[in-house]
Amino acid sequence: MKLLLLNIKELLQVREHPPTKVAGKDMGILPSLKNAWLLVQDGKIKDYGTMDALPALEGFKTIDCKGKMVLPTWCDSHTHLVYAGNREQEFVDRIHGLSYQEIAEKGGGILNSAKRLQETSESSLYTQSAQRLEEVMQLGTGAIEIKSGYGLTTDAEMKMLRVAKKLAANYPVAIKTTFLGAHAVPATFKDNKEGYMDLVCGEMLQKISEEKLADYVDIFCEEGYFTVADTERLLKAAAKQGLVPKIHVNQFNAIGGVAAGVKYHALSVDHLEVLTEADIEALKNSDTMPVALPSCSYFLSIPYTPGRELINAGLPLALATDYNPGSTPSGNMNFVVATACIKMKLTPEEAINAATINGAYAMGLSETHGSVTKGKIANLIITKPVPSYGFLPYAFGSNCIDKVIIKGKVI
Repeated sequence: MKLLLLNIKELLQVREHPPTKVAGKDMGILPSLKNAWLLVQDGKIKDYGTMDALPALEGFKTIDCKGKMVLPTWCDSHTHLVYAGNREQEFVDRIHGLSYQEIAEKGGGILNSAKRLQETSESSLYTQSAQRLEEVMQLGTGAIEIKSGYGLTTDAEMKMLRVAKKLAANYPVAIKTTFLGAHAVPATFKDNKEGYMDLVCGEMLQKISEEKLADYVDIFCEEGYFTVADTERLLKAAAKQGLVPKIHVNQFNAIGGVAAGVKYHALSVDHLEVLTEADIEALKNSDTMPVALPSCSYFLSIPYTPGRELINAGLPLALATDYNPGSTPSGNMNFVVATACIKMKLTPEEAINAATINGAYAMGLSETHGSVTKGKIANLIITKPVPSYGFLPYAFGSNCIDKVIIKGKVI
C-alpha cells in the first residue's frame, strides 16, 4: 500500500543521515521541511520533499495535511504497561499525606501490584494490557518498552513477559521487553533479600533467557530496594545471558547507581530525579542514555529530573512515560513532552528530540525509528491544524493529533 501525504505545513525531524542520538546543543536543533510531501510504501518512508518539487507519482492514496504538522511517532522507552488492576486507593492515601515509601512499607506499592498480578490469569492480563496499548497507540506512540517486575516469582515474571511478547506479535507497534525481577523484595523473602537475589540471578534469569522473553534487564537501584552491590551482581549475571542493562536509578536518592550503570554499559539510566555532579561526570563520554520520566514526578509530587543541567553538560536526554499503576497511571507521551517543557524548561525542539530520536536510541531502535528518514519504518503523527510545533506542548490539555500512522497504515 502506498500513502502520499501532501501539503504538510511542516515535516519535523527530517534527517537524511540521522545520528543514533542527539546531545547537548544539538538537542535544540529540529530539522524540518515546510510545505512538504511524504511518500510511504510497503510500511516504510520511501521519499519526501517540498511541494514545489513534487514528482509525478502513481498508485497511491493521498492524505491532505494542509495546516498540519507531521512528525515521527513517540518512542516510549520506559513503561510497565503489563499489569493487573489499579492502585487508586494508594492515590487517595497520598492525598491524605502518606508518601510513596510509607505506602510501600505498609504492603502497598509494588507488592500490592505483584499480589494482584499473581492472581490474574494470563488471558485476563493480556486483555487489560492490550487495551492500554491500543490507547497509547492512538496517542501517538509507535515504539514502546515493556518491563516485567510486578510478578516477583519466576512463573509470574515469565507470565508478564509472555504477555508483552504476545502484544508484540499481535500489534504493529515496535515492542522491546525488559526483565525487572529485581523491582522489589517480595513478602516471602522479606528477611532474606540475598535469597531473592539468588532466585533472580539464577532460576529467573536462566528461564527467561532460555525462552528468549527479554531484550534487556533492569533493577530498582534505590535505598530500601536494591543496593549498588546487588545491581552489579545482577548485571554481571545478565551479561552472561546477553542481556543489556536499562536500570532504575536516582528516583529518591543518589547512591552510585548511575556510575554502576555506565560501568556495565547500560543502554539507559532512568528516573534521575536526584542527580549529583558525580553522576553527570559518570555519564560524560559514555554510550548510556539518561531518561527522564516527568509524569511520574507530576503524579508523585517529587522533583523533576534536572534536564537542563544534563543538556547544558553536553549530554543527551530521552523522555518516557513510566506508565504503571502506582506512580504514573498514564501512557500519554504528549503530556510527557508538554510537562518536560513546562516543568523541566526544555524547549519544544529538545522535548521532541528527547521523545523521538533519543527515545528510539534508549530502546536500541535507532536504525528503524525516531526520525523521518528514507528506509525507516513509516510511523508518523499527523496533527490537527496548529500554528506551530510549539503549540503541541503549549496546548498541554488538548488532543492535537488528527491521525496516527504505524507501519504505513492509519490506525
